[in-house]
Amino acid sequence: MDVIKADPYANVTFSGGDPMYQAEGFTELAGAIKTQTNKDIWCFTGFTFESLASKPRYRRLLELIDVLVDGPFVQSLKDADLLFRGSSNQRLIDVPASLRAQKVVEMSPLW
Repeated sequence: MDVIKADPYANVTFSGGDPMYQAEGFTELAGAIKTQTNKDIWCFTGFTFESLASKPRYRRLLELIDVLVDGPFVQSLKDADLLFRGSSNQRLIDVPASLRAQKVVEMSPLW
């Protein structure tokens, strides 16, 4: 937390080694980040939002994440022009809006 709090400009990204394999630990860390800072949390996972939201173990973590990039990287769908994603099957999801709507609400970057 000291490292996270030390940079007032950087947000937080959970990635590589899929964070969902350690959901409880990341839930604890995300809770501390949300309690002690105003930082956004992004998470990259090979799982889909729908499969995560339906399981309490993962739902608790989702409730603390701002943006989820979901779905596995697929080499045949690789697209270097995509922002924040490696392949076109991956989605950039507004998690709070999706949880409220009870369906995926994708981010629409304005840049």
